[in-house]
Amino acid sequence: MSPSPNAVTRRMTVRLRLTLLYGGLFFAAGFLLLTVAYVLVTNILEGLPIEVRTTDPFGISQQEQQAIRQSFIDNAQHRLITQSAFALIGVGLIALALGWFVADRALAPLQKVTATARKLSESTLHERIALQGPEDEIKELADTFDAMLERLNEAFDAQRRFVGNASHELRTPLAINRTLLEVALTDPEASEDLRSVGRTLLANNARHERLIEGLLLLARSERELTTRTAVDLSDVATMVLKTSVREDRPDVEIVTELTSGPTMGDPVLLEHLVSNLIDNAVRYNADDGMVVVRTGVLDGWATCQVENTGPVVPAYEVQSLFEPFRRLNTDRIESSKGAGLGLSIVRSVAAAHGGTVVATPREGGGLIVTVRLPKA
Repeated sequence: MSPSPNAVTRRMTVRLRLTLLYGGLFFAAGFLLLTVAYVLVTNILEGLPIEVRTTDPFGISQQEQQAIRQSFIDNAQHRLITQSAFALIGVGLIALALGWFVADRALAPLQKVTATARKLSESTLHERIALQGPEDEIKELADTFDAMLERLNEAFDAQRRFVGNASHELRTPLAINRTLLEVALTDPEASEDLRSVGRTLLANNARHERLIEGLLLLARSERELTTRTAVDLSDVATMVLKTSVREDRPDVEIVTELTSGPTMGDPVLLEHLVSNLIDNAVRYNADDGMVVVRTGVLDGWATCQVENTGPVVPAYEVQSLFEPFRRLNTDRIESSKGAGLGLSIVRSVAAAHGGTVVATPREGGGLIVTVRLPKA
């Protein structure tokens, strides 16, 4: 089935459409000019006093003279049309080529607007088009886009400041509660019922503290990086594996395949990125499961990949796992395994470093999460 005219029009770029418009207008104007020239030349030729001379002593008749005159005019008209048409086609092709380059130059500011819009994210809203040039419609569009980015940047900054301030304000009472509960549990005269309630409250308080810490880290990772140093992902992974204590899942085996993966970034944020990947893989794992941690360079990117066994993850659920407070099967409240911020923090830290994170379901259950960062 051939594509519809509307589909063809949608596939045509603005540059091509402008070029065709320029060419169409040029050929239309050239055709009009050729028509006017044909009419004028015809009128001039018909008004010329053309005399036919001959060596025949008897001369030629009036009809023969008229026939010769008309033949001359017809020949001149034919040559005029033929040569003018070739000239119009040649100059028209040159006009199309010039129109193609002129359209590209005219659309260059719009291409700059498009390129800026493509690379924007919450962490790059500080970038501006800052178009220089005459005060025309394109300059007005770019300035309007810059003003919109300014408002968006202020809104996101206000949101991040609110999350950060609220998290800081909540940490103090939680720390006080934890201290009081720990002191109460060390009281030798406390009853078993009181100790049971205290342990439950302490576990609940610890969960809230993890949530607050996650919110603080998420708010920090979404800001523009102020520190960039040389970091090797293999060193980061080694440090995380040495310092992390996972007494709740001693049955999970961790296998490492670490090679050098140099990048530039914030070492603390990158340590949190790797730690969240590994913690998430261990926490949501099968009994006697396995976690494989890999680092290295893949396709020119410093890469950290964490693979784990675990429950089967439907492909349509994978992207939702990167949203804050989302867990598998949309479990938000019932799960006590974590705050639901692990993969959100991973994605935010990767984006702040100009990288990407991709998760794919593992055959047999579990996930394979791959983080790629610019290679140093």
